[in-house]
Amino acid sequence: MIHFVLLIVCAVAIYLSCEWFVNAVEWLGERLNVGKMAVGTILAAFGTALPESVVTLVAVTSGASEEAKNIGVGAAMGGPLALATVAYGVTGAMLLLKLRKDRAAAPAVPVAAAAVADLNPGCAFGPSAPQGEALGDERDMKRLAKDQKWFLPIFIVKVSLGLVAFAFKPALGLLFFAAYAVYFWREIRSSRADEDNDEEEELEPLKFQPKKSAPDTWAVVAQTLATLTVIFFAAHYFVAQLDVIGPMLGLSAAVTALLLSPIATELPEIMNAVIWVRQGKTKLALANISGSMMIQATVPSGLGLLFSRWHFDSALLWSGLITMAAIVYLLLTMRAHKLTPARLAIAAGFYLVFAIGLVPILA
Repeated sequence: MIHFVLLIVCAVAIYLSCEWFVNAVEWLGERLNVGKMAVGTILAAFGTALPESVVTLVAVTSGASEEAKNIGVGAAMGGPLALATVAYGVTGAMLLLKLRKDRAAAPAVPVAAAAVADLNPGCAFGPSAPQGEALGDERDMKRLAKDQKWFLPIFIVKVSLGLVAFAFKPALGLLFFAAYAVYFWREIRSSRADEDNDEEEELEPLKFQPKKSAPDTWAVVAQTLATLTVIFFAAHYFVAQLDVIGPMLGLSAAVTALLLSPIATELPEIMNAVIWVRQGKTKLALANISGSMMIQATVPSGLGLLFSRWHFDSALLWSGLITMAAIVYLLLTMRAHKLTPARLAIAAGFYLVFAIGLVPILA
């Protein structure tokens, strides 16, 4: 019973810490003069993806056996899978819930306003958009699709390398680090270029200094580091509790590692998305997920290639195929400008397909 209690305590700690983290990281982006989208794709993504990268680093460098090092390889594959399916699906579900709540609370829309909405069907982005309406206009869809276009070819190479063996394969890990460096540089430049076209949003007061309209830089940095520390340890203990609870529920260690642990390690990204959707900042929520996916596709993969055999079994290959299928689905929907909250929520169904297909593989 104590493990279930600790699981809930860790989940609550992660959520509350993420609420303070997104508050701090928005101010950090303002202090560093980066664009709004880069706050999600770079700053928030780097912070929330750090625990998973550390898990991979520790596993592949200090693992006493090849089996122990494979834990890091599994983490490098499980992270993108959970983000591409569960994280996007939860974001879509939260958008639907917020939309229904807003509709129930809002008065009837005036006829004039309805006419304007009909003339500009792509003007709304996020919860204010009708349920069947795309999440943004053509420009917004191109922004969202950009990260998926970066992610997919890198991920295909990542999976392909897990199926072959050759002498200089470990050295290719450096190319993954280089790929993220290029993405980082390009994202910062494009985000600053788009900043003038984005609407200015007033930031909420910093939690550490709630009475100051412009908090001190030291307070912004302190709150960012403090919340990241809590998120790191809470996520670590959350995964530890799952490792104990899984066998108690009759789940094998393999099922726990491939099905439950990835969701647990990506819980900070999911919580960030929930918080930003609740605040009406859907762009940041989606940017945080896509940015985290880019980190997961490159940094842990580079570490795995450098320090392990990077050889995939059937379960890891299946996770890679499902991840690619989910990204192709999202990319095609975005390119057709038909990404609605409902279609975004459907992405979670790919994780269910993964779970069903995993049963005969592990049997």
